Amino acid sequence: MSVKPEWWRNFFSGLALDFVRNARSHEIIEEEADFVESALGLAPGAKALDVPCGSGRLSLTLAGRGFRVTGVDFNGELLASARREAASLGLDVDFRQGDMADLPWLGEFDAAVCLWNSFGYFDDAGNAAFLEAVARALKPGGAFLMDTPLLETRLGEIEGEERVWQPAGDLLALEERRYDHETGREVSDWTFIKGGQREHKRFSLRLYTYRELTAMLDGAGFGNHRAFGSLEGEQFGMGSPWLYLATTKS
Repeated sequence: MSVKPEWWRNFFSGLALDFVRNARSHEIIEEEADFVESALGLAPGAKALDVPCGSGRLSLTLAGRGFRVTGVDFNGELLASARREAASLGLDVDFRQGDMADLPWLGEFDAAVCLWNSFGYFDDAGNAAFLEAVARALKPGGAFLMDTPLLETRLGEIEGEERVWQPAGDLLALEERRYDHETGREVSDWTFIKGGQREHKRFSLRLYTYRELTAMLDGAGFGNHRAFGSLEGEQFGMGSPWLYLATTKS
């Protein structure tokens, strides 16, 4: 079950980018933007960091609501799409290509978001470095919202449904997932199908327990953690399928 250390550099190419662009509907993105505003208590005009921003759909939605948004991603092709969309909508978003664990700002942002299952790509040191980079980029008292599966939420889901089909526009994706107890990672083999095209990619995500994750956030300089089980805002607990965690830079 080997996974290359920087697996994401090859994963996000080809048909996988079509999946990223189309996996979430406009309605879901609007719901996510609503949740960002309410969970972080943001007012229009606040300066927000979206990292990684992917194709920029959440960044653009937040910018359309009056926020000053900077989006960071390593993938130049996705960023090019985001910039074209921003131009077509007449929105001013600062899209930058860079490493999410090596952010250049110090005390620049009122808030930051890391959504769409984008945390846990690295090893433990790399994941901690990302959280520390976000903390440095935030002003004192700045808010951070992230989403992620946890070990205690994901194992039952993997056991109950190892194969999942997901449509995205005119593309169909098959995810076959399992848990590697030696590395503490979920490993997923993806098959992307579009017309006569078919591509296979491997995805890997470090699964933390809630206690481990909040300890990492504490170590990065965050506190006042608030855990939600969905975008509807109910409290996270047993039976919650996902974690949305809002926290504050100390």
